[in-house]
Amino acid sequence: MSSEQLKRKVLLMGQAHSGKTSMRSIIFAHWVARDTRKLGPTTEVEYSHVRFLGNLVLNLWDCGGQVSFVKNYLSTQEKHVFSNVAVLIYVFDIEMRPPMHSDEEWQNQLIAFKRCLASLLRNSPNAKVFCLVHKMDVIAFDRRADIYTECKQQLEEQVEEALQLADVPAHSTQKITCYPTSIWDESLYRAWSMIVYSLVPQIETLQQLTDTFCSLCQADEVVLFERQTFLTILNSRRPSIPAHPDDHRHEKISNIIKQFKLTAFRQGSQVQSMEVTNSRFAAFVDQFTSNTYVMVVLSDKTIPRAATKINIALARQKFEQLIETSSELASVM
Repeated sequence: MSSEQLKRKVLLMGQAHSGKTSMRSIIFAHWVARDTRKLGPTTEVEYSHVRFLGNLVLNLWDCGGQVSFVKNYLSTQEKHVFSNVAVLIYVFDIEMRPPMHSDEEWQNQLIAFKRCLASLLRNSPNAKVFCLVHKMDVIAFDRRADIYTECKQQLEEQVEEALQLADVPAHSTQKITCYPTSIWDESLYRAWSMIVYSLVPQIETLQQLTDTFCSLCQADEVVLFERQTFLTILNSRRPSIPAHPDDHRHEKISNIIKQFKLTAFRQGSQVQSMEVTNSRFAAFVDQFTSNTYVMVVLSDKTIPRAATKINIALARQKFEQLIETSSELASVM
C-alpha cells in the first residue's frame, strides 16, 4: 500500500499577513504564539507533509497571499493549485475591516476569496471549505459575536457569487464552515480539530468504538488526541453524565498538555502518560495507538486506578487495528 494514495491535499490561503503561517507553525511545528512574530512572509507556496492517523498524510500547501502570487494561482497555475484538493482553509484578517482599515481592503479579501472558491469549484468540486475569521482578539469581547456573525453572512454571500463565476451546473451547491480564531486562545485548536475531524477516514466507526470503550470503562468521558499536534480527534461522554458547561475544555486541555510536553522535551524528557486526581475526578492521559493519546476521566472513586490502566492497555490493539483498516479503506476510495 502506497502512502501516496493516502495523501489529502489541503490548501491554506488568505491575504498576506492574515496569520496563515503563524497558525500552521503553532499547530504543526510547536511554536508558541509570542514567537510567531519572528516569522517572515510566505513566498509563493510552502509545502509540508503531516502524518496523522494510520497512513493518512496531510499534504499542506501554505500559499503566499501577496497580490502577484494570487494572480498566478488564479491564472497560469489554477490547475496545479486547485486540482485534487480535499480541503480549502481560507483565513480572513479581521483587522482589515473598517474602522481599523478602509472598506476597500476588506472587500479585496472577499473578492479574492470568491475568485479562489470559483477556481476550486471548477477543479475540485467535492472539496470541503473552512473559513477562519482570524485575529478576533483585536475585537472588544462584547462585540465579537456580532462582528463574527456579520462576517459569516458576508462570506456566505460570496459563495453564491462564486458559484455563478465558476460557471458550474445550475444545481451545484457549496457549503462553507466558519470559525472565529485567534492564536492567543483555544479557538485556533477548536477550528483545526474540526478540520482534521473532517479528514479522518471512517470517523463514524471510530466514534462508535470510542463510545463502547467509554461505557466499558464506566468513564465520565473519553477523549482521543492526535499524537503530534494534540488536536482533539473525537470524544465520548456517558449519557448519564451531564454536559460540561465549558464547550472549549477539550481545546484548553489540548493546549495545556501540548505545552507541558514541549517543556518536558526541552528539559530532555518525554511524556508518555500522566495522571491528575482531585476530590472530584481522576483523569488518565496515556499514549494510546502509534498516532494517538487518550484521556479517560472518571468521577467514580470505587473504580481502581489499576483497572482503568488495564482497560486502556486492552483497548489499544483494537483501536490500532481499526485505524489501520480505515486507512486501507481510504486508500481505495
